[in-house]
Amino acid sequence: MAPLLAAVILCAGKGTRMKSAQAKVLHPLLGRPLFSYAVELAQSVGASPIVVVVGHQAAEVRAAVAAQGSSAPIRFAIQKEQRGTGHAVLCAQIELTQHRGPVLILYGDVPLLSAQTLHALRAAYARAKAPLALVATHREQPFGYGRLVRKGGRVARVVEERDCTPAQAKIREVNAGIYLVDSAFLWESLRQVKGHNAQGELYLTDVVERAARKGEVGVVNADVAETMGVNDRVELAEAGALLRARINGEHMRAGVTLVDPHSTFIAPDCEIAPDCVIGPSVSLSAVQLEAGVRVDQGCVLSRVRVGERTHLKPYSVAEDAVIGRECKVGPFAHLRPGTVLANQVHLGNFVETKKTRLGTGAKANHLSYLGDAEIGASVNIGAGTITCNYDGVHKHPTRIDAGAFIGSDTQLVAPVTVGAGAYVGAGTTVTQDVPAGSLALSRVPQVVKKNWAKKKGR
Repeated sequence: MAPLLAAVILCAGKGTRMKSAQAKVLHPLLGRPLFSYAVELAQSVGASPIVVVVGHQAAEVRAAVAAQGSSAPIRFAIQKEQRGTGHAVLCAQIELTQHRGPVLILYGDVPLLSAQTLHALRAAYARAKAPLALVATHREQPFGYGRLVRKGGRVARVVEERDCTPAQAKIREVNAGIYLVDSAFLWESLRQVKGHNAQGELYLTDVVERAARKGEVGVVNADVAETMGVNDRVELAEAGALLRARINGEHMRAGVTLVDPHSTFIAPDCEIAPDCVIGPSVSLSAVQLEAGVRVDQGCVLSRVRVGERTHLKPYSVAEDAVIGRECKVGPFAHLRPGTVLANQVHLGNFVETKKTRLGTGAKANHLSYLGDAEIGASVNIGAGTITCNYDGVHKHPTRIDAGAFIGSDTQLVAPVTVGAGAYVGAGTTVTQDVPAGSLALSRVPQVVKKNWAKKKGR
């Protein structure tokens, strides 16, 4: 049985190369904070507890981590001074005093590391003769990375870029900074580490040399892309492109058609069933699509659930919405938070909904605004209809019961109810409830003056 695993995630740095007032780990990557990828990865390999080391903008980072949620307990440690990675990990010790297994060390700015690599790291740790295993990679241009110095084929130590001799600087095998370390050995070693390097900082890499003296250090070689850190906005964009390509590839191999993968943005938390078709320039975040959904060009969906065989037409936007089976939405429809569409609902071009439920078979095909409304099954909403839900202070509800017919250019001044099977004539302003089966009209009588234009000389 594998020993219990804890994780430490370093999120304390400011990220000066981002040139931002916001802490680096809070910058979004495919719609999620940068740190969230490391937290989710630690969860996926069974780490518990997870300690997040915070420093710069500690309160903001803590709040963002808490908002993400976690299946494992999340604890926080504060690094008040930026004294290197070794010092940052040592700050987490107080939160892991009861932990007796290995400690996984990750970084909040390394978003592309895979669970497969961490499973391999655990296996390497189990085989190692030393109390440490690490992730390495090979770089043709290793500048800026710590070099793995080997003796007799075994890792002897890691030398940081600024401390390298000319010979060591030529080494292409570099340290990715990802470690799995026995907890007792880790804390003892960090307490003994001295700031003897060029910056006077406590390097976590010094622990590698101590471990190598006890036996052979475990090493897992990972792809360069997996181990890349994000230090500036260029690298943030590069990581986003790599992550997007990885996610899109997984969906396509699972049976989803992406018409133009290079322009399609799918966040990691989307669930898309086989036989869905995603058009060009589509953006999906926290979306669930059942089988056979078609999403056309330029749609943006955020926190949306879509039922099977639904068609989202070009340039539609949906956020915090539920869309049922066999619906047709768009083009240019806007489903704002709180929208719920039952099955077989049609929302056409330039229809906007907000906090509104539409029953099975309801239709609003043109140029309408439906806010704070409860709309029953098989209701027809004519072009240009609006619910007047806001009086300048409060929002009020509109209710339209099953089978009602709302004529074009109708204004429904809430609070108001239109009963089942009732008709509202085109151009009506509804200010009172309409009983079931009734007809409501509020038109000014039409006046026709014959030959008026001729008399006016027009």
